[in-house]
Amino acid sequence: MTTYSYVYALGSVEPRFPRLAVEKELAQATGRADTAGLTERRALHRVLSQRQNRYLARQLCYVLTIEGLETYILQPRDPADFDLLVEAIRPPDSPEDAKIDLAIGVRGPVAPPEMCNGLMVPIVMFDQIYSFTKGLLLREIQNHRPQEIEEGPFAQTVSELFNRGILQMADNAGATDEHRALNYLAVRYPAIYVRAAERHGQNASLTAVDVRPSRLSGVRRIVDVIFSYTHRQTDVTEKYFVRVDVTEEFPFLVTKMSPYYDR
Repeated sequence: MTTYSYVYALGSVEPRFPRLAVEKELAQATGRADTAGLTERRALHRVLSQRQNRYLARQLCYVLTIEGLETYILQPRDPADFDLLVEAIRPPDSPEDAKIDLAIGVRGPVAPPEMCNGLMVPIVMFDQIYSFTKGLLLREIQNHRPQEIEEGPFAQTVSELFNRGILQMADNAGATDEHRALNYLAVRYPAIYVRAAERHGQNASLTAVDVRPSRLSGVRRIVDVIFSYTHRQTDVTEKYFVRVDVTEEFPFLVTKMSPYYDR
């Protein structure tokens, strides 16, 4: 039976020129386009979005950087999905808003040096790229905000949990079961933010995020994602957990947020 190494990674898609000839050809195409007043990245996006320049979109190398590190080279499993890569390099409307790209796919071999101008990182054959901004994520999660929690503190909780609890975890390249589960929850399960805001309101801090194999694991790979909250005055810790199935390319929720008791 073939075992695939799946990737569910949060980062930023960056274009690279694999060869000098491609860079020169793109420069000529840009010179023929109407790009007055556009930044370099917006001009690049406009040129690659034009149908007559589709051949250039296929020639570029697309790198997913995570925490500033070049982590994967992205290749679409379906050639029609080059459009997703082109859209991923479009900058956000507001320069203050950070853009995030979610890449879902299968990790392959390390790229040969000639593929991306000497860059040798694993290739990910992706099935989906979902691009969003932190502002958009916050607005979507705000729709789940309980009325008793004020908008300002709730927004601060969302930002802190997303940044500190998920994105800045050591070596989160979205390739292990643990990191795939965390990244899935970060963008698909608003309840983790609601619970964090509730605990903050009760003077408790998020002190740990742990991922462990679930007792339900058997034929399928299921993990428990455990969030620990410690009261700032009493030091009493309460834990809540979510079960996520990470057997296949697309993780999904098995058990909703519930109290967790150490056994």
